[in-house]
Amino acid sequence: MAGPVVDTSTAQELMGQITEQISVPELSVIAGDLEQKSALFQETLATPGGLDRDSLRRVLRQVFATRRKADQILDVVTPAKLGGAVEELLHSEDALTERFARFDQVLAEFPEQGFDLPGELLHFTFPDTYWLWTRWVWDPRSETGALPLVVTEDVDLVGAESRGAAYVTVGQALAFVDETGKAAGFTAVGRGLFGADVFLAAVYGVYMYTILRMRMTQEFNRVVPPLPDLVRRLLGVYHMEA
Repeated sequence: MAGPVVDTSTAQELMGQITEQISVPELSVIAGDLEQKSALFQETLATPGGLDRDSLRRVLRQVFATRRKADQILDVVTPAKLGGAVEELLHSEDALTERFARFDQVLAEFPEQGFDLPGELLHFTFPDTYWLWTRWVWDPRSETGALPLVVTEDVDLVGAESRGAAYVTVGQALAFVDETGKAAGFTAVGRGLFGADVFLAAVYGVYMYTILRMRMTQEFNRVVPPLPDLVRRLLGVYHMEA
């Protein structure tokens, strides 16, 4: 990426707004919850084979986008087909762009859930290799999300030729956000990219509250969960399941 990537002053300002609602120690606790989520994914998915309905359901229930539709996805797609798609996504030696495209075809009947799921599977199964990409991180269709709020206009998140190519672009931007944030303090709450995950989820929460305050009534705002709960929900760790 040419030119500056991270809007450090804006990121630090957002971190200030975040810590008005969530303490740094609590952010670190959430990052620790992501470690537990990753351990569950690694135990279930890191080795090919043995993906039955129960194991797939356990994984789907740990993803915000698929939690409530886990059984419906398994009924429609079938455990055998979904399990095969998951294993191919995670363990195939084909190009990442091809693996994304094939996975999207399998989840075609669930476009919203299918958008978020591959990034979750890759990141939490191999957290030192892959990164998180969900709609709240960056949604190219609406051009919204936490990531464009903390990177500069020099970063082109829109022009990717495919979903797989967009995933790589998001990963490059996230690497800069994490590296800058570790030095400046706003992604230092967790190991590896887990600190960046927590930071971006909290940034999206602050953004969402701002939009809600402008567009919706005060009564509706009262039913929105507080920021710590919202961050945990977005990251799939609000209710950790054994």
